[in-house]
Amino acid sequence: MLRALKELVHTLVPSPILTRILSAYHFMLASLAAVVYGFPSRFLFVVGVTGTKGKTTVTEMVNIILEEAGHTTALINSIHFKIGEKSEPNLTRMSMPGRFFIQKFLSDAVRAQCTAAVLEMTSEGARQHRHRFIDLNALIFTNFAPEHIESHGSIEAYANTKFEIGKELARSNKRPRFIVANAEDKEATRYLSLPVEYALPFLLAAENASADEHGGSFMIDGTRVTISLPGAFSLRNALSAAMLARALGIAPAVIARALEKLKKVPGRAERIEAGPAFAKASAGKQSFTVVVDYAHTPDSLAALYDAYRNVKKICVVSATGGGRDTWKRPVMGHIAEEQCETVILTNEDPYDEDPQQIAEDIARGMSKRPEIIMDRREAISRALEIALSMSKGIPRQARDPSNQNGIAVLITGKGTDPSICGPRGTKIPWNDGQVAREELEALLKKGTV
Repeated sequence: MLRALKELVHTLVPSPILTRILSAYHFMLASLAAVVYGFPSRFLFVVGVTGTKGKTTVTEMVNIILEEAGHTTALINSIHFKIGEKSEPNLTRMSMPGRFFIQKFLSDAVRAQCTAAVLEMTSEGARQHRHRFIDLNALIFTNFAPEHIESHGSIEAYANTKFEIGKELARSNKRPRFIVANAEDKEATRYLSLPVEYALPFLLAAENASADEHGGSFMIDGTRVTISLPGAFSLRNALSAAMLARALGIAPAVIARALEKLKKVPGRAERIEAGPAFAKASAGKQSFTVVVDYAHTPDSLAALYDAYRNVKKICVVSATGGGRDTWKRPVMGHIAEEQCETVILTNEDPYDEDPQQIAEDIARGMSKRPEIIMDRREAISRALEIALSMSKGIPRQARDPSNQNGIAVLITGKGTDPSICGPRGTKIPWNDGQVAREELEALLKKGTV
């Protein structure tokens, strides 16, 4: 019924007029929400994080640094909502929830005596003015890559909408205001040109950095910072958080101590280990690496594969959900074929589109026909079977625990997404990490590892 009503409205009202009407409606809701909850962001130190990739990880990094520095924090990102010690999973499938939700959340944080809030901020949120009436102290811009082209209309529109979040920092009455931006990115210049008190570019190459599949390190003010998350992309995320923290007067030793404590970010290059059930049932040990990652753009997929460039990769690949960003499907297929020993294509979030057709679109970017298994659990299980079979070919005495035999199963596309979205609004509860762990334990109980 609601879907039919929306279609009728779009048919009767010209698109430019409808866009203006909806924008005014969303702005009104944003202002009303701020009034109802008393503009709570004015009473917190608020850090926003935006960019195409890395937002969730950076919010986690900023949060743990602020906590280590003595702040009581509130956090909104695509993984969870946290106020002080209390945390609940984000099941909304929105990195940046609605206006009333955000303002109430910030109000609750003030009442809980939080001193700082860290918010993941998106272009989709900015389209609906969810970023408005949030008084920012600081903003971190991670990077820019093509995404949401259909919903925004063009790549330029996507970039401009995302930059509206930067403008909100400039409008903030807080002083001083900080912008931190990845100087390697072509969009960094306009973020760093915002009329704020501190504009802080960062460049990983200038920080004596090194990274591999086990983690990495960089220098800040003569102090080496070591992280457990893999790849250069994780180092960039950590450096952006560290740059802001240093500008806030947080000592390098505190920054290093905090980031060393962050052993994983769920669904972001997250290592999946065989759990207690397997450990109890078998004296064997997991003989290959399993990783779950959100990677949903060609750049992020390539970055993850590059982090594991020294190992043989069995890759479970899907693409963006049905009805959106169709251009990148064959591109991601091409990247996977180039970088992976074995590629298995599977289902992700087809919505009202045929999931088999989405997989075929990915396969168009590949020179050889890949294995296609539409059942996502079955696809993950198949990848694990291949990895186990490969690891059995390595004599036990020759196995090196530090590199897990040089074999990795990389499962991408969903991260911590709590459901698979199908036709007519249907949702199937899902968790890539949980499924991978279950299938890994089941498989390892059967085999000699």
